[in-house]
Amino acid sequence: MSKEKLVVIGNGMAGIRTLEELFKLTTEQYEITVIGAEPHPNYNRIMLSPVLAGEKQLEDIILNDRDWYEENGINLLTGDPVVKIDRARQQLTTEKDEVLEYDRLLLATGSNPFIIPVPGHDKEGVIGFRDIADVETMLAAASNYKKAVVIGGGLLGLEAANGLIKKGMDVTVVHLLDTLMERQLDKPAANLLKATLEEQGMKFMMEAQTAEILGDERVNGIRFADGSEIETDLVVMAVGIRPNIALAQESGIHCENGIVVNDTMQSYDPKIYSVGECVQHRNICYGLVAPLWEQAKVAANHLANIGIGRYEGSVTSTKLKVTGIDLFSAGEFHEQEGDETLVLRDPAMGVYKKLVVRDNQIKGAVMYGDTLDGTWYFQLLRDGTDISAFRNTILFGQHDLGDAGHGDETRIAALSNDAEICGCNGVCKGDIVDSIVKKGLFTLDDVRAHTKASSSCGSCTGLVESILASTVGEGYSATPSKKPMCGCTEHSHDEVIGAIRQQKLKSMDAVRDFLEWKTPDGCAACRPALNYYLLANWPEEYQDDAQSRFINERAHGNIQKDGTYSVVPRMFGGLCTANDLRAIADVSDKYNVPEMKVTGGQRIDLFGIKKEDLPAMWKDLSEAGFVSGHAYGKAMRTVKTCAGKTWCRFGTQNSTGLGVKLEELTWGSWMPHKFKLAVSGCPRNCAEATIKDFGVVCVDSGYELHIGGNGGIKVRVTDLLCKVDTEEEVLEYCGAFIQKYREEAHYLERTAPWVERVGLQTIKDVLLDDAEMRKSLYDRFKLSQQYAQIDPWKARAEGEQGHEFKNIQISAA
Repeated sequence: MSKEKLVVIGNGMAGIRTLEELFKLTTEQYEITVIGAEPHPNYNRIMLSPVLAGEKQLEDIILNDRDWYEENGINLLTGDPVVKIDRARQQLTTEKDEVLEYDRLLLATGSNPFIIPVPGHDKEGVIGFRDIADVETMLAAASNYKKAVVIGGGLLGLEAANGLIKKGMDVTVVHLLDTLMERQLDKPAANLLKATLEEQGMKFMMEAQTAEILGDERVNGIRFADGSEIETDLVVMAVGIRPNIALAQESGIHCENGIVVNDTMQSYDPKIYSVGECVQHRNICYGLVAPLWEQAKVAANHLANIGIGRYEGSVTSTKLKVTGIDLFSAGEFHEQEGDETLVLRDPAMGVYKKLVVRDNQIKGAVMYGDTLDGTWYFQLLRDGTDISAFRNTILFGQHDLGDAGHGDETRIAALSNDAEICGCNGVCKGDIVDSIVKKGLFTLDDVRAHTKASSSCGSCTGLVESILASTVGEGYSATPSKKPMCGCTEHSHDEVIGAIRQQKLKSMDAVRDFLEWKTPDGCAACRPALNYYLLANWPEEYQDDAQSRFINERAHGNIQKDGTYSVVPRMFGGLCTANDLRAIADVSDKYNVPEMKVTGGQRIDLFGIKKEDLPAMWKDLSEAGFVSGHAYGKAMRTVKTCAGKTWCRFGTQNSTGLGVKLEELTWGSWMPHKFKLAVSGCPRNCAEATIKDFGVVCVDSGYELHIGGNGGIKVRVTDLLCKVDTEEEVLEYCGAFIQKYREEAHYLERTAPWVERVGLQTIKDVLLDDAEMRKSLYDRFKLSQQYAQIDPWKARAEGEQGHEFKNIQISAA
């Protein structure tokens, strides 16, 4: 069967990204030709500024070299733009009279710089700032001339001015308005930026309207509307872009401000797709990179005849680095009637933050200097999170990102290149930055694929995203509003969970069939997630798939760096007897345990156990009355307790006894992530209940219930859920909270980010205001526990899954 012919007009970032997405889906469907007007392969336009400043060379910003095109069987034509499209014959003609046929056509013609049509705009020395040719012109001018004017005080204009200053030119920025970067900054932030740039030698003429460009053949000055003049040898116009739609218009393709496309990125001609800055979708033309990536993915989906992808527009944020200064903005940051503003301003430190809030939801954000929490603010904005529970601290940053005693070292900007970011995979900041720069990475998934950072437990995701955003700036592809669960599907975690529940899907095959999975058996990312979602929703019917679990959960022990395992027997509430300790000591002697340690969760950890010895050790521990501590799993871990009123003179309630009851209720439960509990006998909080997933603080009149905390690098103090009077209520609220988390959280999502994502008030509405729903959740949790509280150690000791613990014997032939 002959291949269809796909022609891509435009050799830029959007068009080539579409091909990269297409190759993930199919490599055999098309014979592909790419036609570019420029003589270069695809390069990163975002990095033109460092090339102008002399910090990088052209070869440093190439995203896809010519070898890439050859390796993927792509016919690349450069320096020969298309001049005509014959839609009736499905043919196109290039400037050099080459005629090509197509079955599918992808228009990715990008945009053109807007040149103000004032007298003299066509003189020599008047250019835009859009491609390598413009950079080469500016570099040549910097070698031969001294004075430059940049018209436009937006991002491109300031970057052009900065590059020319570094090349030794005297540069003046002319801006029509009274605020620099008015699309990204409000006036206070813009004033801070202007003051900093002036200290660096940049000059400004604000509220200045260009009337005429002076000179004979070459520019030598500018006259303004008020009659004033300024001398210059070079004029760089950076006043915006316009979609490059001339070819499409001449071909009769429907255009307005851009090439009009539907949600599948098709033009009015169903054989012609379009992506990038030339596109108009739902009356919007996008100039940032992140929406282009989303468009590329959808277009590839339909070019591959999968047909389920939809582009529904983008909620954009802008995280930039202008001449070394960090800026961030998102949403509607210019307040209107009915809005409230939260402002933090520290001019001495060069920090400014403003949040525009309406009905306790973030409507917009603008930040200057310290932008580390920009991705968090954007997540809150996009998700419509109710911020009332942490509104009084929100300006000080993500309130679960404590410094854990490290001060500024926890801030991304201060981290050294050898600082470890991903403990699961041993990935340092320098590794991530190098991969981003050298391999042209733009998305979190790209970084995960190349470095493995954030691909395991996910707790470092925020740090990796911040490194990604700060490294590539405006090109950062933030987490899309609908992030697919993995590469096997276009559906999000929430959509998969909803389908399992609503369609009563009770096997992985049923889920993959109903949701049209791209791969028949899934992948390492979706298999564990599907296994968990099915287990959480159908505990009576679904049979746990051991092969869809991580090795720790299959072996029911924590694998250590030398390949041995650790074993942690459960001690309910941290209590033990002399006989318990004797039994552990006997097991330690029998199996030559090299090291034992008391854990922070008030248990004893036995290290250095050989895998083949695990079942026998478990048999001995089981016969002594122990069950698995589940220290290895995405499961309920421990209930940490203090002495309580039985022994402590400050104790208000029997915290140890309540801790035992909570652990007896919850042990064995599989969770989206590890789950820890604690009960403190008084507000002195010796059991650290306020940094646990579920914490109880005993007081004279009852029990305070706290949720959504965690320790570690990202410390998050719990939110107060409520106060109850009896132990029975503690158990009911705990079980209901756990079940809501189990049913609704994404796999590998701790309670801390889950609470922030859904909002504390949403949880309170169910657990506090709907007693019937709370009881229903509690009942469902107790039902699931009937099937979960089966000790896996005892089962393995009796021979279940025995193949996991046998060495493979290889005999010589």
